[in-house]
Amino acid sequence: MIKCSLGIDIGSISTKGVIIDMDNNIIKSAYIETKGNPIGAVKELLSILKEGFNTEEYRIVHIGTTGSARKLIGTILGAGIVKNEITAHAVGTISKYPDVRTILEIGGQDSKIILIENKIVTDYAMNTLCAAGTGAFLSSQAKRLGVDVKDFGKIALSSTHPTKIAARCTVFAESDLVHKAGAGYKKEDIIAGLCYSVANNYLNNVGKGKKIIPPIIFQGGVSKNVGVQKAFSDILGEEVIAIENGHLMGALGIAILAKDSMEQDFNFNVININFETRGIECEQCPNHCEIICIKKDSRLIDAWGNRCEKGLSKLNI
Repeated sequence: MIKCSLGIDIGSISTKGVIIDMDNNIIKSAYIETKGNPIGAVKELLSILKEGFNTEEYRIVHIGTTGSARKLIGTILGAGIVKNEITAHAVGTISKYPDVRTILEIGGQDSKIILIENKIVTDYAMNTLCAAGTGAFLSSQAKRLGVDVKDFGKIALSSTHPTKIAARCTVFAESDLVHKAGAGYKKEDIIAGLCYSVANNYLNNVGKGKKIIPPIIFQGGVSKNVGVQKAFSDILGEEVIAIENGHLMGALGIAILAKDSMEQDFNFNVININFETRGIECEQCPNHCEIICIKKDSRLIDAWGNRCEKGLSKLNI
């Protein structure tokens, strides 16, 4: 029986999962929307991964989680390792592109840049509260323009005169877009301008002060937008490579890292278990910590958020 590792990357917008063998080959993968419900999303993801997965030939013995809800999902799945997105994305990308020096990653609501030298992360940065350079921003503008966001890149490439769109923040960009549309600018020029706006916003914020050295790998959901990819290449004057499974690099990386954890038996029956998350306020000291409680079939299995032991003693764990 072939041993496998399961890696799950739970983001605010999307949830990704891969099952790999011990040689890091992807056996199964899935990508779905989180829809504000990480537990429900992971159950749906596991249902997709389970479909057609031969449990007589393969056995999942390692589990890892990363992403914004990594601790929650790690607790539910009994993950052997829970790691931040920077480490997971770097490991996943290096496994496919050992010579990578710069990773540009743009997801649904966050962006990050990772600088690598000799397969070691030397520096990184993440976006602030501004969402002007993210997938959520592009989706909202696509809706405003009456265009499917999946067609954004193709339409952008048809433009010969991209319209300059303010790239400082979401509010300015949206205001500028409305003004340019009202002035009669061509839709393809506005869309191309938005792609350049995303790239400029990213480089002026997330990438500010960073030395971007090729090979440059572009990943995350927005990397599927060839218009944004071209904008990065034009601005940087370097080839920017959008890899085929760029949206899965976090999940792949955590699956690889999980291989060093203790072996365990994973069962897809976790899909049928009822999990509940609830926050309670501890009143045993002036901190008034909000403690996140995780219940499995009405039984408390974990809790965190307390600054001292008084909160946990109150929960009897």
